[in-house]
Amino acid sequence: MATLAEIRAKLKEQESRQGGNSNSGGDNAIYPFWNIKEGESCTFRFLPDGNEDNTFFWAERLMIKLPFAGVKGETDSRPVQVQVPCMEMYGETCDILNEVRGWFKDPSLEDMGRKYWKKRSYIFQGFVTENPLSDDKTPENPIRRFIIGPQIFQIIKAALMDPDMEELPTDYTAGVDFRLNKTSKGGYADYSTSNWARRERPLTDAEMNAVNTHGLFNFTDFLPKKPDETAVKVMKEMFEASVDGEAYDPDRWSNYFRPSGMAARTGDPTVAASPNATATSQSAPAQEAAPVAETATPVAETATSTPAGDTGDNKASDILAMIRQRQAQ
Repeated sequence: MATLAEIRAKLKEQESRQGGNSNSGGDNAIYPFWNIKEGESCTFRFLPDGNEDNTFFWAERLMIKLPFAGVKGETDSRPVQVQVPCMEMYGETCDILNEVRGWFKDPSLEDMGRKYWKKRSYIFQGFVTENPLSDDKTPENPIRRFIIGPQIFQIIKAALMDPDMEELPTDYTAGVDFRLNKTSKGGYADYSTSNWARRERPLTDAEMNAVNTHGLFNFTDFLPKKPDETAVKVMKEMFEASVDGEAYDPDRWSNYFRPSGMAARTGDPTVAASPNATATSQSAPAQEAAPVAETATPVAETATSTPAGDTGDNKASDILAMIRQRQAQ
């Protein structure tokens, strides 16, 4: 288990880098705190990651949402959405974000850029010590997972950097609980008044027994599997089709990524996905829906001249072609 000093050091290292750059399904292990009513609160006790190599007691997840007009071949199809992992989550360059970053240079493309920008969330685990959800049933293993959005995460992070916090909040004997308060602001859920308890609280005998009996979740098990070379090409192909306003094509992509609830099609996915693909198929990564989407966008770079004509009425493919042509110059 990492010490508080190690966590602070790594957080500072991450901030420095950012500043310089200007599965298991069917259970109810995920606690749906977003369902609590406005004015209500719930209390968590966070636990460490089961992966001792992880400095933090959370794991970051970066996903990109690709909307499609419908499903190809289905006459009554409605719009669908497919989530794909952002390659930056694995410390690699993301082709999709490389494309989208250029859109923020042009004010007329900013809204589209936000639409395809990565959505950030964080996986935590721990106990729910105060639960206002009467219809929520505690599973046999009372250690729950939490999908936390950027707003709540910043509150957690700020407290860790506070010198007045002397012990890790996940410490079994000297840790503290986290109280999540739900209010509203501008018609949206707001959790900005959430805070850490002021007093230390050792885990109860029942909580320690749960840790010893069930063990801790390894967050890596709940992150999407890293896409292989073929899957990366499929993601780029899906992105371009989404921007062009096309329907989702299950024959080409469902063996890799698909809307929630859709089964993979049979056949040879590598042939359907790309005429040059030779790698074996990769199953769609397991995904847990994040309740809070990241709304922040990259810092706008110096705007370049807007091409002649009203790009707002152009087909999305024309927009892509325009951006690529400009970037090649």
